[in-house]
Amino acid sequence: MHSMSDREVQHQFSFASDSAGLSAGLRATWVGLAVNVLLVILKLWAGYTSRSQALIADGVHSVSDLFSDVVVMIGLRWGRKAEDADHPYGHARIETISSMIVGFLLLLVGLGVVYDALTSVYEHSATVPGVLAIYVAALSVILKEGLYWYTFAIGKKIRSQVLLANAWHHRSDALSSVAVLIGVGAAYFNPAWRMADAYAALVVTFFIGRVGIDLVRSAFRELSDTAPDESVLRQLNEVAASVSGVRQIHDLRARHSGAEVFVELHIVVDPQLTVREGHAIASEVKHRLLTQISDVTRVIIHVDPDLKES
Repeated sequence: MHSMSDREVQHQFSFASDSAGLSAGLRATWVGLAVNVLLVILKLWAGYTSRSQALIADGVHSVSDLFSDVVVMIGLRWGRKAEDADHPYGHARIETISSMIVGFLLLLVGLGVVYDALTSVYEHSATVPGVLAIYVAALSVILKEGLYWYTFAIGKKIRSQVLLANAWHHRSDALSSVAVLIGVGAAYFNPAWRMADAYAALVVTFFIGRVGIDLVRSAFRELSDTAPDESVLRQLNEVAASVSGVRQIHDLRARHSGAEVFVELHIVVDPQLTVREGHAIASEVKHRLLTQISDVTRVIIHVDPDLKES
């Protein structure tokens, strides 16, 4: 019914051995790592020079980004390896575990920001920073927001959960720097508002925490084999049922593995068909699922006779 074999189609739509996607993902992560090293140096130097507690804390925040980048590289390199004897379903879930680690990092960073902010509010220990802190905070916002859009675009293109998670980590750092910019700017232009950076940091922590929780929850759902959305299951059923010779679909199951979707289902066919004819129908169902539904890379089909005619 088609010239390309099922094995070739499955390989074509598998992301586990996508060397181009791996190269693009690693390149985006290396760019992020270089920018984070630069920002750590600038923030800590400007923070101490300008006596800005908020900028020093933001510099420590950026140190966590370096560790996050390392986690992402490990997730990309291992998660995109081809299947082998020890991992017959591939390594895609290593990316999922890596994205969960990034989510936990965001939550830890959020707790650290809350602690520092509440300590400053309680002790009224905030100082009036110098103008250098404003420039560095503004530069951080621009660079981190740019990294977010760049990394997010690559992550969407190669369908990498861990890269998308790291993109949101960049966005959380940009939001953190916005809080620093607002707080430092307010304190610089009006020393009476020196506590503004602490209150702004508390607001930003809400966004950091929400992204972290979403990442951890999404990864946990996948690791616990939660089924895809109902719309995906409905589409799978409709595509399979559209093949000529398929009388019924039952026991349809699907789960995520990284960016991939694994599918298992039973099709009911005419009991008078030969084994070859039944296999041909199953192969066509598999071919359509692999080629017509995004992210489906592995399909297992069981052929059952229509017992109503037996």
